[in-house]
Amino acid sequence: MESNQISTDDFKHALKSQYHAAFNMLGEAIEKCPDELWDNHEFKNRFWQLSYHTLFFTHLYLCKSNEDFIPWIKHQENNQNPDGMGGDPDPESKLPLIPDPYTREEVLEYWGYCKGIVDEFVDIMDLSDPESGFSWYPISKLEHQLVNIRHLQHGAAQLADRLRLKENIGIRWSGRGKKKE
Repeated sequence: MESNQISTDDFKHALKSQYHAAFNMLGEAIEKCPDELWDNHEFKNRFWQLSYHTLFFTHLYLCKSNEDFIPWIKHQENNQNPDGMGGDPDPESKLPLIPDPYTREEVLEYWGYCKGIVDEFVDIMDLSDPESGFSWYPISKLEHQLVNIRHLQHGAAQLADRLRLKENIGIRWSGRGKKKE
């Protein structure tokens, strides 16, 4: 008798495909951003900030837990908001609110790093774990990965919208990122 249940391997393949599709769209937005829009102060969060923030949290949440996270080699720690998005400043802190702006080349390097670890990190993930691995996200590991993909796509969509609004530049839809081997 055949089972109609989806295997863990099939689900992991779908997760990887959707991560790669979202990364493709994010990467295209970063590549197409005109120089004058990269660090434009017109928006509360500049293009580089939103790009870096999206990558930082996607990278973090691909990890088993916060304790297992190893920041990217060029990650700037000495600021109040290392993810690049400034929140309310801590008046007690002498650190700058956000990191120095990352260049497009640096962000694309980080993008390549994050895209490159997806398959390995998803392959070793325990999707049956009832805990996400992050105390501030009290959901299962499986649901947390769906949230992570949504966050990645949300960042890509915000950047794509900004490109269309300011420069009439479109970003291609990527329905899936990798075919099953």
